[in-house]
Amino acid sequence: MAIRVGMVSLGCPKNQVDAEHMIYNLREEGFEIITDAALADVVVINTCGFIESAKQEAIDTILEFCTLKQEGRIKGVIVTGCLAERYFKDIRSDLPEVDAVLGLGADEFLGEAVRKVMGGESFDLLGDKYSLLIDTRRVISTETYAYLKIAEGCDNCCTYCAIPSIRGKLRSRKIESIVDEAKWLAKVGFKEIILVAQDTTVYGLDIYGEPKICELLRELCKIDGLKWIRTLYSYPERITDEFIELIAGEEKLVKYLDIPIQHCNDRVLKRMNRKSTKQELVALVKKLREKIPDITLRTTLIAGFPDETEEEFNELCDFVNEMKVDRLGCFAYSAEEGTPAARLPNQIDEEEKQRRADIIMETQMLISDRLNQKRLGTDVEVVVEGWDRYAECYFGRSAAEAPEIDGKIFFTSASPRSVGEFVNVHIDETMDYDLLGSVTE
Repeated sequence: MAIRVGMVSLGCPKNQVDAEHMIYNLREEGFEIITDAALADVVVINTCGFIESAKQEAIDTILEFCTLKQEGRIKGVIVTGCLAERYFKDIRSDLPEVDAVLGLGADEFLGEAVRKVMGGESFDLLGDKYSLLIDTRRVISTETYAYLKIAEGCDNCCTYCAIPSIRGKLRSRKIESIVDEAKWLAKVGFKEIILVAQDTTVYGLDIYGEPKICELLRELCKIDGLKWIRTLYSYPERITDEFIELIAGEEKLVKYLDIPIQHCNDRVLKRMNRKSTKQELVALVKKLREKIPDITLRTTLIAGFPDETEEEFNELCDFVNEMKVDRLGCFAYSAEEGTPAARLPNQIDEEEKQRRADIIMETQMLISDRLNQKRLGTDVEVVVEGWDRYAECYFGRSAAEAPEIDGKIFFTSASPRSVGEFVNVHIDETMDYDLLGSVTE
């Protein structure tokens, strides 16, 4: 009987892509992949280690499955991903219940680790993170869309961010490799692909000598079968006029941009080692809305960065009110060990950081509600993602909603609908960040 392996993947879409590669390799080696990890022989926990809340989620998940192991319900627990890479030795010393720890460069040895664990042995291997492959086959875990990782690592070196030390320097894939994978995704039925990297707008700089995101997008738009091509994590300083014109003119490129801004005050931005100024950010948002009138903008902010004054925080609040970005997430600053920002003086206490982040999110909720009110009475094209048995209606997304991070559109239909089908929905109600409507037959 084949060894049953369950995969639990935490964190960002980039981590999810890594998990999909691991699942493919495990299947190729003859293991049976179990959807419900609690029913598996061995559980692989692909962790995130980006900020404190993500680390805590990973540790809680590890402990949960270690408890199942102690109860005899599963036989082994393997930890992979960013937490394993960043805290390789700590996991082994602090969590002895874990049977194997694999760094990012050891993913290809996962099958060996599973066999060792099933034989009652431990298996620890850090590996070389620069050997992490991102262009191999994978088992897609999503239904109506697929993430497409175009690069690994990051050279931006924002002072608050541990990603360069965890994932390493920028390594872009060749355009041909990405296009081949996108063609395969279209061939197997995916209508939407979502490009991800730590910074998609810097794509290609390391191998081509200059960013090649526009060239890549043009090639992807030529692929038959693709309907929506979405780009996440576009850094503001690298959004060029060419990039804007391309999104405005290409039908397959959804009019949606995720632009991590983090702050608006020039002094704070400089201390973060961000390359934009407030004036440049305001000008960029204005230009995007002028060139692409129907664009949906998303951003992320950090509240409570070291030495952020009350005045600078109030400036950030005013910025949120003035810009009225469609989607916004705000995080309380997390002092990550090994980062320059963690060593800065005048660290703000946890309660105050969270208070500031909560104020930003409360402000954004009001803005989002007003923006959603403007969508009442409109018709939008929606991809069907499933049936909600509690609400007794279908749910899905329009091009204005990215999966997992944005709201949903709930709708009724007089005719049965299939997952992946595109329908026109008339919006007639709002509910927090979500919309409600009905299919126009």
